[in-house]
Amino acid sequence: MIVAPSILAADFSRLLEEVQDVEKHGAQFLHIDVMDGHFVPNITLGPMVFQNLKPHVGLVFDVHLMISDPYFYAKAFAEAGADYLTFHYETVEDPAELIAHYQSLNVKPGISIKPATDVRVLDSLLPELDLVLIMSVEPGFGGQSFMPQALEKIAYLREKKEKENFGFLIEVDGGINAETGRLCKEAGADVLVAGTHIFKAADRRAVIRELLEL
Repeated sequence: MIVAPSILAADFSRLLEEVQDVEKHGAQFLHIDVMDGHFVPNITLGPMVFQNLKPHVGLVFDVHLMISDPYFYAKAFAEAGADYLTFHYETVEDPAELIAHYQSLNVKPGISIKPATDVRVLDSLLPELDLVLIMSVEPGFGGQSFMPQALEKIAYLREKKEKENFGFLIEVDGGINAETGRLCKEAGADVLVAGTHIFKAADRRAVIRELLEL
């Protein structure tokens, strides 16, 4: 399992120390939630924040754009060090065009869907994607409870991936802990995003290890 701590739940007064700590304990990805206050009712951070982290850690930077204009800002996030750049299907009229744009910026394109969006809308896009992010909560705020209907979407994607030999990772974000993480893995998830469960844990090493070994 790939574990992707979400820095939305980190202590921003000690951000570098927090990120180095989860890396030390075995996390492979760093999930970076970008919110603009328009697509979702919250505002978080821009590229300058994680650009300054990049030289000091070896984590894969997994940037999730929960913003209304993921085309306009893509270049800035790519130049800041994003490895994966994920946009929301619900924000664009031509997702294939945006995927091609991300590829031209030398980042791995990902796409995400909200809980109410039918996963089958992604069928034609799957061959070009490096990551599909299933939201198991309504995007915008951390600490929400896992929505079980996400499991059907994960299983659908796994079946498509295996049948067509696609290379994308299946990532899940929202309400992830050891119990829900196991359900996601059994359904076919490759990457688990966890914010509160990791950063607020009394023993981060044990929590990360538990997720890694699911």
